[in-house]
Amino acid sequence: MGYINIDQDSIAELQRRYPDRKFDSGVIVENLNIFDLPYAAESIEEVNADAVLEHLSFKDEPRFLYEVFRVLKPGGTFNLTVPDFEATCRAWLEASDDWRGFFSDSDEDIKALHWFGTHSYKYENRWGYIMATFFGPQNGSGQFHRNAYSEKKLLTMMKFVGFVDISVERFRWQDDRDFMLRTVCRKQ
Repeated sequence: MGYINIDQDSIAELQRRYPDRKFDSGVIVENLNIFDLPYAAESIEEVNADAVLEHLSFKDEPRFLYEVFRVLKPGGTFNLTVPDFEATCRAWLEASDDWRGFFSDSDEDIKALHWFGTHSYKYENRWGYIMATFFGPQNGSGQFHRNAYSEKKLLTMMKFVGFVDISVERFRWQDDRDFMLRTVCRKQ
């Protein structure tokens, strides 16, 4: 079957949200129900969920994880990335506590990378971009974060669902921001 890209938004909506980003022609984005995927049990070799889980509520989180487990073939791999809540908390505590011009939702400021009083992805100000790691970008519907993760929580969750060979590693998204956790596990 190949690779299928699933998102809550259509390609047209993604292009409107990111007008400066170039999308290859022919890119297809499927708008599927992630809690009821249209695939048979044990039919998928690999599922990648980048920056998805933190947008789900506490009740929806297990629904999604069990659906991924259902569609994975035995031996199939699940790759998951989420913000590292503990690392973000440490960075927030170490950052400057200068509130500045807290929030703007003007198109000009959003285009200029305005993040809660700063025009930067840097973590130097508690009330700047670092807040988007906690709560998600605040200028688009469906972008809010509803959940938080630590290494221990991810290990416990994946084991509870039934995954094996679980590993969790830390990394920085785009090398300069968003402390992240990458979890890789397998369905036995």
